[in-house]
Amino acid sequence: MPIVLDEAAYHYPDGTAAVRSVTLTVEAGERVAIVGQNGAGKTTTVKLMNGLLKPTSGTVTIDGEPTGNRTTAAISQAVGYVFQNPDDQIFTSSVQTELDYVPKYRRWGDALREERVARAVALCGLEPYLEVNPNDLPIAVRKFVAIAAVLVGDCRYVILDEPTAGLDVPGLRLLNRLIDQLQSDGIAVVTITHDMRFVTDAFERVVAMAQGTVVADGSCREVFADDAVLTRARIRRPEVAQLVRDLGIPTTALRLDDIVPAIP
Repeated sequence: MPIVLDEAAYHYPDGTAAVRSVTLTVEAGERVAIVGQNGAGKTTTVKLMNGLLKPTSGTVTIDGEPTGNRTTAAISQAVGYVFQNPDDQIFTSSVQTELDYVPKYRRWGDALREERVARAVALCGLEPYLEVNPNDLPIAVRKFVAIAAVLVGDCRYVILDEPTAGLDVPGLRLLNRLIDQLQSDGIAVVTITHDMRFVTDAFERVVAMAQGTVVADGSCREVFADDAVLTRARIRRPEVAQLVRDLGIPTTALRLDDIVPAIP
């Protein structure tokens, strides 16, 4: 069953509205990018999805159960959250102990622990780093340590907060392969990002936000072709799509490889 936000809103104690009446559904195996300027409500929305915040009005349900009925720790078993800064998550002295933490906390047997850790290590390319202190690793690798630590928990939804920040080209390729595999495994991936190229390369659905509300929800091609939406959300059209417009090529292509067939 999906994550469902039904007219969900969140207000800070002083009454300031961070999110206003957001209605949104994320199904199993979906790839959803949430975009918009700073302050649009993206981070608050995803924190409502994983129970770090509880709605002040409306409802958020995960697999049919309201988040208000469950602890954040319980929700995290279904919805994993990878912070933008891996140092906000990593706290042990080696990659191996970091990945072992959740299985030991949940008292899994050795066989299950080893299986889940091995899978996360393979997906995130961490085989050479298991005995290394994460603090001694470059930011691009620490990012994948944080992702792997979440994946070990066997969550059904994964939220990635600005995952491309600090990644080099090999890291971006690994991230795209990882997202492909998660979708193949039926795991939903939600990202909040300012990287529009990453959105068009890796995601099928875009949710654009502005001033705490959803202003568009559709395919990449639909959202990035809508000038009014881009203006409201204060986001830029991806470079390839803008090039297509500037050259007057009659296509809504978002990737360079897709332009060639459309050139007269």
